Amino acid sequence: MKLYISLLLLWLTAFANAQVSATDVLFTVDDEPIKAEEFIRVYNKNLDLVKDESQKDIDGYLNLFVNYQLKVKEAKRMGLDEDTKYIREFSSYKDQLVKNYLSDSKVTEALMKEAYDRMGYDIKASHILIRLDENETDTLKVYQDLLKLRDRVKKEGFEKVKSEVHDGKTVFAEELGYFSAFKMVYEFENAAYNTKVGDVSMPFRTRFGYHIVNVEDKRASLGEVTVAHIMVTANEKDSLSDPEKRIREIYKKIKQGEDFESLAKQFSDDKSSADNGGVLAPFTGGQLSAPEFEKVAFGMTKIGDISEPFKTNYGWHIIKLLDKKGTPAYDDVKFDIENKIQRDSRSSLINTSLANDLKANYNITTNPNAKGYFESILNSNFFSRSWTLPKNFEKDQTLFIIEADTLTYDDFGKRLLNIQKVYADQKMPFKTVIEKEYKNFEEDAILKYHKENLEFENEEFAHILKEYRDGLLLFDLMEKEVWNAAASDTIGLQNYYKMHKDDYFWEDRVDVEIATSAKENDIKTVARLLRRGQSADDISKELNTDKEQKVIFTKGIRPSNDQSLPHDGILRTGLSKIYHYNNAYHVVKVNALLPKTNKTFDEAKGKIISDYQNTLEANWMEALNERYEVKVNTDVLRKVKSQIQPKID
Repeated sequence: MKLYISLLLLWLTAFANAQVSATDVLFTVDDEPIKAEEFIRVYNKNLDLVKDESQKDIDGYLNLFVNYQLKVKEAKRMGLDEDTKYIREFSSYKDQLVKNYLSDSKVTEALMKEAYDRMGYDIKASHILIRLDENETDTLKVYQDLLKLRDRVKKEGFEKVKSEVHDGKTVFAEELGYFSAFKMVYEFENAAYNTKVGDVSMPFRTRFGYHIVNVEDKRASLGEVTVAHIMVTANEKDSLSDPEKRIREIYKKIKQGEDFESLAKQFSDDKSSADNGGVLAPFTGGQLSAPEFEKVAFGMTKIGDISEPFKTNYGWHIIKLLDKKGTPAYDDVKFDIENKIQRDSRSSLINTSLANDLKANYNITTNPNAKGYFESILNSNFFSRSWTLPKNFEKDQTLFIIEADTLTYDDFGKRLLNIQKVYADQKMPFKTVIEKEYKNFEEDAILKYHKENLEFENEEFAHILKEYRDGLLLFDLMEKEVWNAAASDTIGLQNYYKMHKDDYFWEDRVDVEIATSAKENDIKTVARLLRRGQSADDISKELNTDKEQKVIFTKGIRPSNDQSLPHDGILRTGLSKIYHYNNAYHVVKVNALLPKTNKTFDEAKGKIISDYQNTLEANWMEALNERYEVKVNTDVLRKVKSQIQPKID
């Protein structure tokens, strides 16, 4: 037993020695200490988003974290934290962030009403999302990238930025249309409803990554519909791909009794919905950012109805109505709303009793003579908006003290001077005025004190605020040292392109004309006519009539591995074999094989700028490592690894 106790004590001692303490310094940048706890917090915060095991390497992540701190140090050396624009931007974000922490965990009627009220309005917005997936090795950099994009959206407009950054893989720049409560994750919903129309939110995080939201409009909800559609876009000016002609050919097939779902799979240019028979996710008024589409969809009343062809900015459409719902009454959905709130993070964000809770927690000392004094100096002029403070006003007297913050008679006197217009032409005892305004003033002062000291009272808030404080600094620094430098260095970009020209290329492509028909005999006829040398235009005129659409031609340049091309994978100039795909028969005329070829400078410019920026940043980081001395405490690092490792395993 004694041996067991001794071994246990030895184990507990070793365990205690392996734990990181609040005073442990992991490394220093010159004379500035960086605590081990901060590194562990940032590492663990991003651990769940890392899919590649190699990215969990603590030494590798430490290098990224050191580089981050080097940049912060450099930004402060340059005085960027004293810049007026930076101070204004940071203060604005802090005010916005504080609102999320003035909360209570109770689910109340006020929360339910808030959600229902939001359901009655649609916010029209666009956003940019940077995902944190297996290809992302530096999660600390994502916030900086979004700050840069936010600045560009405010200066250049969303559409221009979208066209340059959206890749559909890690960066998504999307028009979201109109949405309301519970349609987005709560962090996103809050950002949208708390951002003014015409403004762009600060970057915020959801489980999908980091976003900025661009709020474009707010309107009353039109309810919700579910539709399927077939869309034809205009990519070429030749008659083969005239979108109106093509959509009317498809509409003729529908009238002939052909299946809507099958036609959507074959011919819809909306590839995100075509494979599902053209079915779109349920949407509220304007959510697809196409007013014409919204007008037709919400104008349909009978489930199963099919619209005539119509045009939007995206192309030509045919819609089939699948479902339609109006805005429900509050009593019909209040229990559902309550259940959603209980499962939603909003239950911890809004606290209607915060002021009373804070008052009970803070050490507040009041002056028992204050109310009586102010009652004595009020007169009837207060109700005619002409009251002034007396000449012998005791402005320096203490009104009350919140912790170490002192409010004086002068503070409350200014409040009364400003508020008297609210009491114009009213009659009430001065005691009633003072009791009411004193209570309001005290609550406002408590909330103000709480907001100003939240960074010292709430550890989570302090961490988030530090991230944004440093993040804004890094944005200004990177813009000055890397982004603007790369974009404006025309000669450097051209030289970089010449040195890395083989990195920018088009994959193998084909120039094709694809004939499609629902009937095998018809496609055989098309193939025979093509072999005779007839053009697609002539064949269409010969086979298609006003009553029957036998064939549709599609023309364009496509990747060699496009799924709509013959499945045997063999492509050569001339005519392919007839093949079956998406419930239809096809034959392909290959006009030309376009081999892998280098992109021109203009074709690859966006990627060239990005790569050149990375090169400039790498060189700059070498210079920062020369300027600042970084010392890692290896003993503390071992403790960090000991504490983190079990979570990785």
